[in-house]
Formats: sequence, structure tokens, C-alpha cells
Amino acid sequence: MSVPAMELRGVSVNFGSVKALQDIDIKVYPGEVHSLLGDNGAGKSTLIKVLSGVHRPSSGQILVDGKPVTLRSPRDAQDKGVATVFQDLGMISMMSITRNFFLGREPTRSRLPFSRMDKEAANRIARQAMADIGIDIRDPTQAVGTLSGGERQSVAIARAVHFGARVLILDEPTSALGVHQAAVVLKHIIEARMRGLAVIFISHNIHHAYPVADTFTLLNRGRNRGTYAKADITRDEVISIMSGGEDLKALEADIERLLASIRQPVA
Repeated sequence: MSVPAMELRGVSVNFGSVKALQDIDIKVYPGEVHSLLGDNGAGKSTLIKVLSGVHRPSSGQILVDGKPVTLRSPRDAQDKGVATVFQDLGMISMMSITRNFFLGREPTRSRLPFSRMDKEAANRIARQAMADIGIDIRDPTQAVGTLSGGERQSVAIARAVHFGARVLILDEPTSALGVHQAAVVLKHIIEARMRGLAVIFISHNIHHAYPVADTFTLLNRGRNRGTYAKADITRDEVISIMSGGEDLKALEADIERLLASIRQPVA
């Protein structure tokens, strides 16, 4: 077995007396899509902030390529090859695809004593980077705000791959997308895995995660309820664990009682 690209060992996060995460263990390997699944309040938001360097664990250890690391910021995580695509994508709608693609890493050319952005090179690099993951953009100078949600996700994924990410963390990448746009993003996730990246796909939507994921870690109320290979767990079993099983049965019983009361004839 290869060394995990990223690993959490016994990670907990406390906010005062609130235990947001408790003893989380996760291993993510190169060339794997590892889906972190959980309903609202499961701890997904806190976990992604730990993985991306926004929050530091109260206890436990983070390892990258088998070596313990301290992630002090998202830039620190990026420098270690860990790139996160957040739900809001970190893009500026009125700026071009190229400017959003680089955002602080623009190629420059100098004519002493000044330097300026090399727009021609930047447009060429952005177009090629997008083409490398199967995206044919019409015009790299067009505003990102003119793109569809799926296309904006694709720009963010291409940007992470181009700048050397070995671990790609995707925060609910399909949550606001239609069926076709979600399919496009899922295709790019598979392509990232084929390139050897370790992909962490955080979602509450099992119907999007199950087709592309190799491994599932199921979160419920800040705890790891188990890590499973796809061959070892069905879609229905994932849904049951995510929802808390007993809570879901209680909800179904309540609904059945409500429907029964509605069916009763009025005296």
C-alpha cells in the first residue's frame, strides 16, 4: 500500500465547550476519490477548514505524504500541495477567466524598472490548462460571471491542478448545479483521479458522490461513523448511516402516523 497523500490521525476540534469534531481518522491515497459524506451539522464544514488550513486541530495530527505538518493558512496548505475548491470558488465574477485562473500568481514580463502582467502568456497558459482537463473555453478574456456553474467549477479545478496540487479538496462541488452541469464536474473529478491526484469530495449528496468515489468516510454529529470501500457498502447503507439510521426510522414512523391521522374520516 502506498503512503497516503493526506492523513488525519485522531483529529478533534473544539470551540469552547462545543466539540465540532471528535477523533477523526482519515487516509486519502494518490489516485483515489475519497468522499466525506454527512448531513447538515455532521461536521463537514469544520473538517474542510482543518484540511485546508483555516482551522488548526485542538488535538490530533495532520500528515501530508507521510510527514506531520502544521497547516497555518490556506496558502500554507497550497505550498504543501493541498488545494481546496470552496463552494463560493473564490472567484471574482467581473474579472476574466485568465485573471481568476492566476489570482496573485500572474506571469510577468519586465522592462526595467517596471514589470507587468504578460497577458498573452497568461491567456495561452489558462487556455491550455483548461484544455488539459478536457475544457474548451471560448475566450479566456471573458468574465467568469458569464460562465455556467459547472464551467466555473471546472476553472477552479483546472487552476488547482495547474499549480501543482497533489491533494484536491472539493467542497460540495455539485450542490447548486443541474444534472448536466453536475455530470461535467464529476467527469473532471474522475480525470483528476486518473492523473494520480488524491481527491477529497465533500458532499451531502450520495447520488453524486457514489458513482465516482472509491472510498467513503461517513460523518455524523462530528464523529467518523466508518470508512468503507465502495465494494463493501451499498448506496442505501450509506444513506442509513449518514442519516443516523434510528433517526430516519423514527422520522418515517412519525410521517406514517401523520398520514394515518389525515386519512381518518372527520366525525
